[in-house]
Amino acid sequence: MSADNLEVKGLILFGHGARDPRWADTMKAVADRIGALAPELPLQLAYLEFMSPDLSAAVDVLVAQGVRTIVVAPVFLAAGGHVLRDLPDRLAAIAVRHPGLRMTVEPALGSHLSVIDAMAGVCVGALQAAKKPVDG
Repeated sequence: MSADNLEVKGLILFGHGARDPRWADTMKAVADRIGALAPELPLQLAYLEFMSPDLSAAVDVLVAQGVRTIVVAPVFLAAGGHVLRDLPDRLAAIAVRHPGLRMTVEPALGSHLSVIDAMAGVCVGALQAAKKPVDG
């Protein structure tokens, strides 16, 4: 077995956050599905603002669990300023506090073809299921 296979890897689902706590329901649902698919995977949710934990705290939890490689999955529909600027800035600050920690960032979740296909399918399904048009 290679050293890479022995390395403890973790995942952070990184979302924007909101003042309304119900906003996090979808993030928690994704985390629950991941937990069902990979129960041994160290997993944390993290938020840019309004909610906790923030990214730094989520990384700290994973590092305390022995994680040496973290994959950050931005749960954003598209890669705007938060994914392109704010996230790298936060990761750079975290890297200073955790030398030797490997962190990689996935593309925004909404940019994956399978997610685009799923969203399109839901929209087409909604049209097919519509019984009566909404009056304007």
